Formats: sequence, C-alpha cells, structure tokens
Amino acid sequence: MTGFEKKCQIWGWGMFIISAIFFLTAAVQSGDWMGFWGALFFLVACFVFLVPVLRR
Repeated sequence: MTGFEKKCQIWGWGMFIISAIFFLTAAVQSGDWMGFWGALFFLVACFVFLVPVLRR
C-alpha cells in the first residue's frame, strides 16, 4: 500500500467515525435506543477496520 492509499483510508475511516458519533448523538437526543446501539456498533466496527490500516 502506498502512502497516498494509506492516507486516503485513514481519512475515510475518520469520516465514518465522525458520522457514527453524530448518529450516536442524534439517537440519544431522540431517545432512540435501537439507533443508539446500531450507531455504537458501527463506531466500534470503524475502529476495528482501522486497526489493520494503522498497523501496516
């Protein structure tokens, strides 16, 4: 993987993480607990997928 590809992947996953945080916040404000758990699992999954990119 080139340096450019790695930077693009990190930026992409970073944007997914920010999106998940917004989804979490919206779910808490609306009292939507199913949405909260879905957003939380999505946030955790983003970090899981980011680990191999950062370890290379």
